[in-house]
Amino acid sequence: MPLMDPRHFAWLCIGDTAENKVIYRYVNVNIKGLEGVEWLICNSFYEIESPTYDIFLNIRPIGPLLVIGSQPTQPKPTSLWTEDNTCLEWLDQQPNNSVIYISFGSFTIFNERQFLELSLALENLGRPFLWVARPDLVDRSGADYPEGFLGRVAAYGKVVGWCPQKNVLAHPSIACFVTHCGWNSTLEGLSNGVPFICWPYFADQFLNQTYIVDIWKVGVGLKANEDGLFSKEEIKSKVEEMLGDEGIRERVLKLKEEAIRSVTEGPSMENLNGFMEAMKGKS
Repeated sequence: MPLMDPRHFAWLCIGDTAENKVIYRYVNVNIKGLEGVEWLICNSFYEIESPTYDIFLNIRPIGPLLVIGSQPTQPKPTSLWTEDNTCLEWLDQQPNNSVIYISFGSFTIFNERQFLELSLALENLGRPFLWVARPDLVDRSGADYPEGFLGRVAAYGKVVGWCPQKNVLAHPSIACFVTHCGWNSTLEGLSNGVPFICWPYFADQFLNQTYIVDIWKVGVGLKANEDGLFSKEEIKSKVEEMLGDEGIRERVLKLKEEAIRSVTEGPSMENLNGFMEAMKGKS
Protein backbone atom coordinates (compact mmCIF):
# COMPACT_ATOMS: atom_id res chain seq x y z
CA MET A 1 0.00 0.00 0.00
CA PRO A 2 1.22 3.58 -0.58
CA LEU A 3 3.03 5.48 2.15
CA MET A 4 0.56 7.48 4.26
CA ASP A 5 0.88 10.26 6.81
CA PRO A 6 -0.52 8.75 10.06
CA ARG A 7 -1.89 12.18 11.00
CA HIS A 8 -4.39 11.68 8.16
CA PHE A 9 -5.96 8.48 9.46
CA ALA A 10 -9.71 9.10 9.36
CA TRP A 11 -10.28 8.64 13.10
CA LEU A 12 -7.77 11.40 13.87
CA CYS A 13 -9.50 13.93 11.60
CA ILE A 14 -12.88 14.05 13.33
CA GLY A 15 -13.63 16.19 16.37
CA ASP A 16 -11.79 16.03 19.69
CA THR A 17 -9.93 13.20 21.41
CA ALA A 18 -13.11 11.58 22.74
CA GLU A 19 -14.63 11.47 19.24
CA ASN A 20 -11.35 10.16 17.81
CA LYS A 21 -11.55 7.18 20.20
CA VAL A 22 -15.17 6.45 19.30
CA ILE A 23 -14.39 6.40 15.58
CA TYR A 24 -11.25 4.30 16.14
CA ARG A 25 -13.24 1.67 18.07
CA TYR A 26 -15.92 1.72 15.36
CA VAL A 27 -13.32 1.08 12.65
CA ASN A 28 -11.78 -1.78 14.64
CA VAL A 29 -15.13 -3.47 15.20
CA ASN A 30 -15.88 -3.28 11.48
CA ILE A 31 -12.47 -4.65 10.51
CA LYS A 32 -12.87 -7.63 12.87
CA GLY A 33 -16.32 -8.23 11.42
CA LEU A 34 -14.74 -8.74 7.98
CA GLU A 35 -12.75 -11.80 9.05
CA GLY A 36 -13.76 -14.72 6.87
CA VAL A 37 -15.80 -12.56 4.48
CA GLU A 38 -15.49 -13.88 0.93
CA TRP A 39 -16.59 -10.73 -0.90
CA LEU A 40 -16.26 -7.11 0.10
CA ILE A 41 -17.49 -4.97 -2.80
CA CYS A 42 -16.65 -1.26 -2.88
CA ASN A 43 -17.20 1.85 -4.95
CA SER A 44 -13.78 2.24 -6.56
CA PHE A 45 -11.88 0.77 -9.50
CA TYR A 46 -8.77 -1.36 -9.73
CA GLU A 47 -6.47 1.09 -11.53
CA ILE A 48 -6.52 3.73 -8.77
CA GLU A 49 -5.84 1.39 -5.81
CA SER A 50 -4.25 -1.69 -7.40
CA PRO A 51 -1.62 -2.36 -4.66
CA THR A 52 -4.40 -2.67 -2.08
CA TYR A 53 -6.51 -5.02 -4.19
CA ASP A 54 -3.48 -7.14 -5.00
CA ILE A 55 -2.90 -7.70 -1.27
CA PHE A 56 -6.50 -8.03 -0.05
CA LEU A 57 -8.00 -10.35 -2.63
CA ASN A 58 -11.49 -10.43 -1.09
CA ILE A 59 -11.94 -6.68 -1.64
CA ARG A 60 -13.54 -6.30 -5.08
CA PRO A 61 -14.08 -2.86 -6.65
CA ILE A 62 -17.19 -2.54 -8.83
CA GLY A 63 -17.11 1.23 -9.46
CA PRO A 64 -17.24 4.00 -10.21
CA LEU A 65 -20.96 3.75 -9.43
CA LEU A 66 -22.19 6.64 -11.51
CA VAL A 67 -23.30 7.41 -15.05
CA ILE A 68 -20.18 8.73 -16.75
CA GLY A 69 -20.35 11.65 -19.15
CA SER A 70 -24.15 11.90 -19.29
CA GLN A 71 -26.25 15.02 -19.03
CA PRO A 72 -29.91 14.01 -18.77
CA THR A 73 -32.49 16.72 -19.46
CA GLN A 74 -33.95 16.38 -15.96
CA PRO A 75 -31.19 15.31 -13.55
CA LYS A 76 -32.39 13.27 -10.59
CA PRO A 77 -31.62 15.01 -7.25
CA THR A 78 -29.22 13.15 -4.97
CA SER A 79 -29.34 15.53 -1.98
CA LEU A 80 -31.82 17.08 0.42
CA TRP A 81 -30.67 20.47 -0.87
CA THR A 82 -32.67 21.95 -3.75
CA GLU A 83 -30.60 21.86 -6.93
CA ASP A 84 -30.33 25.03 -9.02
CA ASN A 85 -30.40 23.69 -12.58
CA THR A 86 -29.94 27.16 -14.10
CA CYS A 87 -26.22 26.58 -13.63
CA LEU A 88 -26.29 24.06 -16.50
CA GLU A 89 -27.73 26.70 -18.84
CA TRP A 90 -25.06 29.12 -17.62
CA LEU A 91 -22.33 26.54 -18.29
CA ASP A 92 -23.63 26.13 -21.85
CA GLN A 93 -22.66 29.77 -22.45
CA GLN A 94 -19.06 29.37 -21.28
CA PRO A 95 -16.06 28.32 -23.41
CA ASN A 96 -14.85 24.74 -23.15
CA ASN A 97 -12.37 24.06 -20.37
CA SER A 98 -12.75 27.52 -18.82
CA VAL A 99 -14.84 27.29 -15.63
CA ILE A 100 -13.52 26.81 -12.10
CA TYR A 101 -16.05 24.67 -10.22
CA ILE A 102 -16.06 25.07 -6.42
CA SER A 103 -18.03 22.80 -4.10
CA PHE A 104 -17.33 21.49 -0.60
CA GLY A 105 -20.05 18.89 -0.10
CA SER A 106 -22.76 18.81 2.53
CA PHE A 107 -20.80 19.18 5.78
CA THR A 108 -17.85 21.56 5.33
CA ILE A 109 -18.14 24.69 7.47
CA PHE A 110 -16.03 27.85 6.97
CA ASN A 111 -15.33 30.64 9.38
CA GLU A 112 -15.97 34.16 8.10
CA ARG A 113 -12.29 34.90 7.43
CA GLN A 114 -11.83 31.82 5.24
CA PHE A 115 -15.02 32.55 3.35
CA LEU A 116 -13.75 36.08 2.69
CA GLU A 117 -10.38 34.83 1.40
CA LEU A 118 -12.06 32.46 -1.03
CA SER A 119 -14.45 35.16 -2.26
CA LEU A 120 -11.61 37.58 -2.92
CA ALA A 121 -9.51 34.88 -4.63
CA LEU A 122 -12.32 34.14 -7.10
CA GLU A 123 -12.77 37.84 -7.79
CA ASN A 124 -9.03 38.41 -8.27
CA LEU A 125 -8.72 35.45 -10.65
CA GLY A 126 -11.23 37.07 -13.02
CA ARG A 127 -11.97 33.68 -14.62
CA PRO A 128 -15.38 32.05 -15.09
CA PHE A 129 -16.42 30.20 -11.95
CA LEU A 130 -19.38 28.25 -10.59
CA TRP A 131 -19.45 28.28 -6.78
CA VAL A 132 -21.78 26.10 -4.73
CA ALA A 133 -22.18 28.12 -1.53
CA ARG A 134 -24.68 26.37 0.74
CA PRO A 135 -26.81 28.63 2.93
CA ASP A 136 -25.08 27.17 6.01
CA LEU A 137 -21.54 27.16 4.62
CA VAL A 138 -20.32 29.86 7.03
CA ASP A 139 -20.54 28.75 10.66
CA ARG A 140 -24.08 27.56 9.95
CA SER A 141 -25.21 31.19 9.86
CA GLY A 142 -25.26 31.90 6.12
CA ALA A 143 -22.80 33.43 3.66
CA ASP A 144 -21.55 36.99 4.18
CA TYR A 145 -19.91 38.07 0.91
CA PRO A 146 -17.59 41.07 0.64
CA GLU A 147 -19.58 44.24 -0.01
CA GLY A 148 -20.53 44.43 -3.69
CA PHE A 149 -18.95 41.05 -4.48
CA LEU A 150 -21.88 39.45 -6.29
CA GLY A 151 -22.33 42.51 -8.49
CA ARG A 152 -18.64 42.75 -9.39
CA VAL A 153 -18.34 39.08 -10.42
CA ALA A 154 -21.73 38.80 -12.14
CA ALA A 155 -20.15 39.10 -15.61
CA TYR A 156 -18.09 35.92 -15.21
CA GLY A 157 -19.19 34.09 -12.06
CA LYS A 158 -22.26 32.25 -10.82
CA VAL A 159 -23.08 31.38 -7.21
CA VAL A 160 -25.74 28.76 -6.36
CA GLY A 161 -26.91 27.09 -3.17
CA TRP A 162 -26.65 23.57 -4.60
CA CYS A 163 -26.28 21.99 -8.04
CA PRO A 164 -26.51 18.66 -9.92
CA GLN A 165 -22.81 17.92 -9.47
CA LYS A 166 -22.53 14.85 -11.70
CA ASN A 167 -23.93 16.83 -14.62
CA VAL A 168 -21.76 19.84 -13.86
CA LEU A 169 -18.56 17.78 -13.79
CA ALA A 170 -19.53 16.14 -17.08
CA HIS A 171 -19.93 19.54 -18.76
CA PRO A 172 -17.17 20.41 -21.29
CA SER A 173 -16.80 23.95 -19.91
CA ILE A 174 -15.40 22.73 -16.56
CA ALA A 175 -11.64 23.26 -16.25
CA CYS A 176 -10.97 22.22 -12.63
CA PHE A 177 -12.68 21.21 -9.40
CA VAL A 178 -11.97 22.93 -6.06
CA THR A 179 -13.17 20.18 -3.72
CA HIS A 180 -13.30 18.93 -0.13
CA CYS A 181 -12.07 15.56 -1.49
CA GLY A 182 -15.03 13.49 -0.36
CA TRP A 183 -14.89 10.04 -1.95
CA ASN A 184 -18.00 10.49 -4.11
CA SER A 185 -16.74 13.85 -5.39
CA THR A 186 -13.30 12.35 -6.00
CA LEU A 187 -14.71 9.52 -8.11
CA GLU A 188 -17.02 11.89 -9.99
CA GLY A 189 -14.09 14.18 -10.82
CA LEU A 190 -11.85 11.32 -11.93
CA SER A 191 -14.61 9.73 -14.02
CA ASN A 192 -15.11 12.96 -15.93
CA GLY A 193 -11.41 13.79 -16.37
CA VAL A 194 -11.49 16.94 -14.21
CA PRO A 195 -8.29 18.01 -12.35
CA PHE A 196 -8.51 18.84 -8.64
CA ILE A 197 -7.57 21.59 -6.24
CA CYS A 198 -7.78 19.91 -2.84
CA TRP A 199 -9.38 21.50 0.21
CA PRO A 200 -10.06 18.62 2.67
CA TYR A 201 -12.15 19.24 5.77
CA PHE A 202 -12.39 16.07 7.87
CA ALA A 203 -12.32 12.25 8.07
CA ASP A 204 -11.03 10.40 4.98
CA GLN A 205 -10.74 13.57 2.91
CA PHE A 206 -7.10 14.16 3.89
CA LEU A 207 -6.16 10.64 2.84
CA ASN A 208 -8.05 11.14 -0.43
CA GLN A 209 -5.98 14.28 -1.01
CA THR A 210 -2.82 12.18 -0.65
CA TYR A 211 -4.02 9.93 -3.46
CA ILE A 212 -5.05 12.86 -5.66
CA VAL A 213 -1.86 14.91 -5.23
CA ASP A 214 0.94 12.46 -4.44
CA ILE A 215 -0.11 9.11 -5.92
CA TRP A 216 -2.33 9.77 -8.94
CA LYS A 217 -0.82 13.26 -9.47
CA VAL A 218 -4.06 14.69 -10.85
CA GLY A 219 -4.36 17.75 -8.62
CA VAL A 220 -2.66 20.18 -6.27
CA GLY A 221 -3.04 20.90 -2.57
CA LEU A 222 -3.28 24.19 -0.72
CA LYS A 223 -0.87 25.36 1.98
CA ALA A 224 -2.28 27.15 5.03
CA ASN A 225 -0.66 30.32 6.37
CA GLU A 226 0.39 30.95 9.97
CA ASP A 227 -3.25 31.61 10.90
CA GLY A 228 -4.36 28.25 9.55
CA LEU A 229 -6.11 29.87 6.58
CA PHE A 230 -5.79 29.40 2.84
CA SER A 231 -5.08 32.96 1.75
CA LYS A 232 -6.54 34.56 -1.37
CA GLU A 233 -3.02 34.68 -2.82
CA GLU A 234 -2.47 30.95 -2.18
CA ILE A 235 -5.81 30.00 -3.70
CA LYS A 236 -5.25 32.16 -6.78
CA SER A 237 -1.70 30.84 -7.23
CA LYS A 238 -2.71 27.17 -7.00
CA VAL A 239 -5.61 27.60 -9.43
CA GLU A 240 -3.32 29.22 -11.98
CA GLU A 241 -0.63 26.57 -11.39
CA MET A 242 -3.09 23.74 -11.92
CA LEU A 243 -4.68 25.28 -15.03
CA GLY A 244 -1.25 25.61 -16.60
CA ASP A 245 -0.14 22.03 -15.90
CA GLU A 246 -0.78 19.89 -18.98
CA GLY A 247 0.70 16.84 -17.26
CA ILE A 248 -2.08 16.87 -14.65
CA ARG A 249 -4.72 17.11 -17.34
CA GLU A 250 -3.19 14.24 -19.34
CA ARG A 251 -3.07 11.99 -16.26
CA VAL A 252 -6.65 12.68 -15.18
CA LEU A 253 -7.94 12.08 -18.72
CA LYS A 254 -6.10 8.75 -18.68
CA LEU A 255 -7.85 7.80 -15.43
CA LYS A 256 -11.17 8.81 -16.99
CA GLU A 257 -10.51 6.30 -19.77
CA GLU A 258 -9.63 3.63 -17.20
CA ALA A 259 -12.81 4.36 -15.21
CA ILE A 260 -15.00 3.97 -18.28
CA ARG A 261 -13.21 0.80 -19.34
CA SER A 262 -13.47 -0.68 -15.86
CA VAL A 263 -17.27 -0.47 -15.70
CA THR A 264 -17.86 -1.51 -19.30
CA GLU A 265 -15.45 -4.35 -19.97
CA GLY A 266 -12.73 -4.26 -17.33
CA PRO A 267 -12.16 -5.34 -13.71
CA SER A 268 -15.22 -3.68 -12.16
CA MET A 269 -17.57 -5.35 -14.62
CA GLU A 270 -15.79 -8.67 -14.11
CA ASN A 271 -16.05 -8.34 -10.33
CA LEU A 272 -19.75 -7.51 -10.48
CA ASN A 273 -20.47 -10.46 -12.76
CA GLY A 274 -18.38 -12.72 -10.50
CA PHE A 275 -20.26 -11.53 -7.44
CA MET A 276 -23.63 -12.24 -9.05
CA GLU A 277 -22.50 -15.73 -10.06
CA ALA A 278 -21.24 -16.37 -6.53
CA MET A 279 -24.61 -15.32 -5.09
CA LYS A 280 -26.41 -17.65 -7.50
CA GLY A 281 -24.23 -20.47 -6.27
CA LYS A 282 -25.22 -19.73 -2.67
CA SER A 283 -28.94 -19.82 -3.38
